[in-house]
Order: sequence, then structure tokens, then C-alpha cells
Amino acid sequence: MDNLTFRYSVLLMEELQVTSQSSFAAFILLLMVYIFIIISNIGIMIQISAEKSLHQPMYVLLCNLTLNDVLGTTALVPRLLKDFLTNPSERYITYVECVIQAYFLHLNGTASHAVIIIMAFDRYVAICNPLRYPTIMSNNMVVKLSAGAWGAAVVMVGILIGLSVRLSHCRSMIQNPFCDNASIFKLSCENTVINNVYGLIFTVVLFSSSIGSVALTYLKIVMICFKSKNKATNSKAIKTCSTHLTVYIIMLVSGSVAIFLHRFPVYAEIRKTSVTMFLVIPPVLNPIIYGLQTKEIRQRLFKFFRNKVITK
Repeated sequence: MDNLTFRYSVLLMEELQVTSQSSFAAFILLLMVYIFIIISNIGIMIQISAEKSLHQPMYVLLCNLTLNDVLGTTALVPRLLKDFLTNPSERYITYVECVIQAYFLHLNGTASHAVIIIMAFDRYVAICNPLRYPTIMSNNMVVKLSAGAWGAAVVMVGILIGLSVRLSHCRSMIQNPFCDNASIFKLSCENTVINNVYGLIFTVVLFSSSIGSVALTYLKIVMICFKSKNKATNSKAIKTCSTHLTVYIIMLVSGSVAIFLHRFPVYAEIRKTSVTMFLVIPPVLNPIIYGLQTKEIRQRLFKFFRNKVITK
């Protein structure tokens, strides 16, 4: 069989540069972080689903964000935890598993931007057009926007990964502690110009639409607040928007660093760490920031724990 068309069914993955002395500590820390992500994000989803008073556009969109966080971390962390306890020479993954992991990791990043765009629009309508808010952000509209965000992410990432899967490959080493699109098409000895061009267009469109829409909506919100004389309304708007903007900036910076460093192999270890942080830090901070800053969720959390203490 021609070496250029040989398809390995099992691949070997690189390890994170963690010393053998600290690997157990890293395992425990990552495990605790993962448990917190799953419990906190699923807890928020359950709370929003159970409380009819929270069946509002902002909270429904928050459910989209928490669901995405759970999917993204589950695609990455369990595999990393397993590899921490595995000898570096035995960290194998099947090609199919690698493709599935890459798909969900890219889906996580793309859906995060799409949901954040909708959340920015929601805040814009609520602050700049409060009287029309119930009409514009109806339940039907929220469902359509959510479906559109996930649909666009599924299709765009499907094409991205599909272009890499179509390639034959002549290498069996994933130069990452996890699978992503670049890791998959770098296995190939074929021409990957199409992959690079689509990947570049994909990234530019995603980031430009994300940054542009968020910047535009917040600029209009700031202008409305500047013109308004109602201090209470302005204070509430600033508090709500600062929460949303904090989450967005954290996500944008960590994701941008990972993409940028892919072009510089000399910084491979920094890139691996930054990608891991992108898929771990936002899911940790999102429930904390939204849960503690959102009055309705905070009150119900305190009520829940208070009732638990009383019953004991």
C-alpha cells in the first residue's frame, strides 16, 4: 500500500510538559476543577429549567452557554485525566476518537462566540428598547436565535473537520495532548492549502463578527447610558453588561492566544497550555460570574442551601 495513502487507525499523542513528581497533583487539581465545572454548570441549567420565573431570554441563553461549557470540558478533560495516569509511550487514541474530540473542541469555541453575540443583542434590546423587549425577544425568537447559533456552529465546524478527514495521512503522531483540526491535517503528507485557507476564513469571519457585533452593541449601550439621566437604570445596565463583557474578554483572549501561537512551533508548550486554559477557565468562571452577579440566581442558590441547612 502506498505510504501516502496509509491511514493509521491508532495515533500516539504528545504529553503536557508535567514532571512525574507533579503529575499526581495536576491530576487531582484538574479532577477537582472538572467536578466543579460539571456540578456548577449543570446546577444552573437545572435551576433555570425548574424555576418558571427564570424562563426569560437572558437565562435561556445562559443555559446555552453552560451546556456548551459542559460539552467542551467533557470533550477534553477526561482524556487529559486518563493521560496523566498513563505512560507517555502508551498514550494512544483511535483516529475516530481523535476526530470526535477535535469536532467538539472546535464546536465549543465556535458556539461560545455565537451565543455571546446573541447575549449581547439581548442586552442591547433590554437596555436600548425596553418597551419593545418582550415583543422582540419573544420565546419564539430566543428559540430561533439559539437554534441558529448552534446550527451555524455545527455546519461550520463540520466543514472544517470534514476537510481534514478527507485527507490521507502518513504520520501517526498527534503533536498535542489533545486533538484539534490542525493536529489532524498535519498528519497528512498531501497539500493542505484548502484547509489553511478555510481555517483562516473561518477564524476571520468568526472573530470579526463576534468582536464587531459585541463592540457595536456595547457602544450603543454606552451612548444610551450616557444620554440617560436615570442613575439607577444606568447602574443596573453597567453591572449587567460588565458581567457579560468580562466573560467575553476572558474567552476572547485565551482563544486568540491559542490560535496565534499555532503559527509559531517554538511556543508549542505555551500554546498547549493556553488551549487547555481556554477550555477550562471560562467554564469555571461563567457560573461564578453569572451565578453571583445575577440577583435571581444568587437568591435561589442561597435559598436552596439555607433550606438544606434547616432540614439538617
